[in-house]
Amino acid sequence: MSASLVSAPLKRLSLSARAIPASRRSFSVSRPRDATWGFIGLGQMGYEMAKNLRTKIPASDTLVIRDIDSNIMQKFVDEVKANSSEMLNVELANNAREVAEKSGSALGDNLICGYASITTAEVSCIHDLGDVDDSCDKKKQQGDWLEVIITSLPEPSHVKDVFHDILKRGELPPVAQERLFIDCSTIDPASSKEIANAVHSTQTGRFVDAPMSGGVVGARAGTLSFMFGATTRTGQLVERVKPILLLMGKKAWHLGEQGAGVTGKLANNYILAINNIATAEAMNLGIRWGLDPKVLADMINSSTGRCWPSEINNPVPGVVEAAPASRGYTGGFGVSLMKKDLRLAIAAAAESGTPLELANTARGVYSATEDKYRGKDFSVVYQHLLDKSR
Repeated sequence: MSASLVSAPLKRLSLSARAIPASRRSFSVSRPRDATWGFIGLGQMGYEMAKNLRTKIPASDTLVIRDIDSNIMQKFVDEVKANSSEMLNVELANNAREVAEKSGSALGDNLICGYASITTAEVSCIHDLGDVDDSCDKKKQQGDWLEVIITSLPEPSHVKDVFHDILKRGELPPVAQERLFIDCSTIDPASSKEIANAVHSTQTGRFVDAPMSGGVVGARAGTLSFMFGATTRTGQLVERVKPILLLMGKKAWHLGEQGAGVTGKLANNYILAINNIATAEAMNLGIRWGLDPKVLADMINSSTGRCWPSEINNPVPGVVEAAPASRGYTGGFGVSLMKKDLRLAIAAAAESGTPLELANTARGVYSATEDKYRGKDFSVVYQHLLDKSR
């Protein structure tokens, strides 16, 4: 980044948790809060992930949210309140630092069940909202509840800005164990490692890169696949991360050390970028030859051409009713985000001396599509091809 996340060693400060003004508290229950979770970034993916998180954590827990759009935060609060039979704690923060400061104000309080002693097999004690079992109670009494802050942001610069805001003012309120920062953004490996180094060198907590795959449909359904990078020096961190990710998805792959998650995600999204164009081209070709779109898609999805863009996110309107193409290409993975991921993959490949023969051609297609269809789902490349067809 142009300026270091932390320009000098952070001065050790004694910070107390701020009182939360009643005017900024969205809604709450009278009983003491159990654990506090933070979520920063309520974009199309983050919004749905945060909703699943709030649904699956214990009702007595508190979720602190932050987004640059205050209307989105209030919409989130209203939806949670309207869709739950219980009064669930959701609080709004004015900035990223406040998300971190709002939890962990006292040792043993406002912490999260998920340290070394919590394994993937024990995730049920977090999932079960109505009856937290004895083993989970015992873990809490032992002080193994700790704070987690999740970020889901569009660009590397946004992630850097958030962590600069968190780190620049010194030490955060104490917690019983290390804070866990889980970044679900798709950013370049170099930026991810830079942020991790800043977090670790200031002893603010542990940073894990955990981007996801599955699109807005998967985020909404809670079926995302996460790929994460975390140190294996003790083996504890991996087991701590998995149950948390499984609150928002169905799979969590540990790909290696810190940075491995974003590296794996860029490799995956490079394939996605190419497959999306190929699917749009093939559908356009078949339809122009007189084939029925749904019949063509069914054949492809039963044959070797089957892929996520053909089966789940088909670019032809009406072929898959739940796909963005069937609702005006809205509510999906933006073409600008795909262009960004492709740019990051190309940069990472250049840094490692890896050839990507189709990359520049694909980048040209997405650039041309973005010029006319900015803000639409990336499957709108099909419409770009229609525009060029004679």
